[in-house]
Amino acid sequence: QVQLVESGGGLVQAGGSLRLSCAVSGRTFISRTMGWFRQAPGKEREFVAAIRQSDGSTYYGDSVKGRFTISRDNAKNTVSLQMNSLKPEDTAVYYCAADRHLGVSFYAREYDYWGQGTQVTVST
Repeated sequence: QVQLVESGGGLVQAGGSLRLSCAVSGRTFISRTMGWFRQAPGKEREFVAAIRQSDGSTYYGDSVKGRFTISRDNAKNTVSLQMNSLKPEDTAVYYCAADRHLGVSFYAREYDYWGQGTQVTVST
């Protein structure tokens, strides 16, 4: 089992920045990919970013490219999401997720473990 705990959400004005962190514990070695997803009210869970554990390759959803950066700290077992130039449409609950399988997936259904989520609200 893998346990994921997100932190760092909050309220920020448009154009501002936030940094989310995900603390990973348990059988961390089985997580081949770490991802961030978000879900706004009435919408499906959306892929935000992912990082492959083997080589650090990163992947981003089109709506956040150039504004968000995913990173990892293997020594601390954390994965972070730096969010810059935030927009009101970035408002959502953000989830950290872990995938045991080979290959990087952009689909929530293929991730095995999830955190409880952290709220990000961007005001105009």
